[in-house]
Amino acid sequence: MSDSATSHSAVSWNDAAREAAFHGWLAHIAPRHALRPATLRPASADASFRRYLRIDDEIGASAIIMDAPPDKEDCRPFVRIAHLLRAAGLNAPGVREWDEPLGFMLLDDLGHRTMIEGVDREQPHANLPLYQRAIDALIAWQLASKPGELRPYDAALLQRELALFPDWYLARHRGVAVEGRLRETLDAQFRLIVERNVSSPSVYVHRDFMPRNLMIPGDANEPRLGVLDFQDAVYGPITYDIACLMRDAFLSWDEEFVLDVTIRYWEQAHKAGLPVDPDFGEFYRAVEWMGLQRHLKVAGIFARLTLRDGKPKFLADTPRFIAYIRATTGRYRELAPLARLVDEVEGSDAVSGYAFGRV
Repeated sequence: MSDSATSHSAVSWNDAAREAAFHGWLAHIAPRHALRPATLRPASADASFRRYLRIDDEIGASAIIMDAPPDKEDCRPFVRIAHLLRAAGLNAPGVREWDEPLGFMLLDDLGHRTMIEGVDREQPHANLPLYQRAIDALIAWQLASKPGELRPYDAALLQRELALFPDWYLARHRGVAVEGRLRETLDAQFRLIVERNVSSPSVYVHRDFMPRNLMIPGDANEPRLGVLDFQDAVYGPITYDIACLMRDAFLSWDEEFVLDVTIRYWEQAHKAGLPVDPDFGEFYRAVEWMGLQRHLKVAGIFARLTLRDGKPKFLADTPRFIAYIRATTGRYRELAPLARLVDEVEGSDAVSGYAFGRV
């Protein structure tokens, strides 16, 4: 929800009926919250069908409006998980108004700058205070974990996510025929990845815990980073969110900095009594295997966003994911077949025993 508008630019609508419904809803709630409709402007959009608008009130503060068409987005998980986050002491947006049938929601505004906008890409260790705040939020979230509150991040869901890689990245984006020995290799490697990852202890998992979804508060007295984009949270491997934070979809760090922050998280989690492996080496290996699952999934998602949803900007970050995938598969002997497969698909000079068909 970073503020991408430099002025109070007009909000565009593709559906006149929805536009009329929105203005009727806004006129109804504006007096209750002292909102100034004339200040309405775009705040941001994301990879889903949701978009966010920013609006000011009579005392100069701002709020966020979520526009989520109910035929495309179910906002009930957002509302429920926002409550869980706030109950855990995190800085998540409060829901001030929600018209469930229309899909409009008035939310607290957590700030104008995302964490990714605040990092110094050239001096990794200058960002340690920001990453420490992210660790604090993650620890608080995980400590609040209770089984049965969120859907399980189980083997079936992990496998469905991995299927995005052959279905969308390989077949649709790269034009590779996913059949024969290639299919057999993927199936065997995916089974191994899933088995490793479901063996990790379970906690609450944000599922997209990265600097793009963490907000730097405008209030200097607020130590907590804002937490956004949490509606897909699940109950699953404790390794997931730290892998997500340090192997970012839009930001890369060298391994020294990744290790530094991961160790800080592990030490703090262990001290807090969270179920991290007492051996850091074992824990780090588990984080790498979890990160591999995420990178394969996201490569498929980014291909789908481009080919199905007409959002080509996401594929620009695909080389980052392929580099993550290659780094991890190249480090573990059990993943050598997947490493060869990716090298072949990406046009590497690496020797491969496979001959992949093209659609």
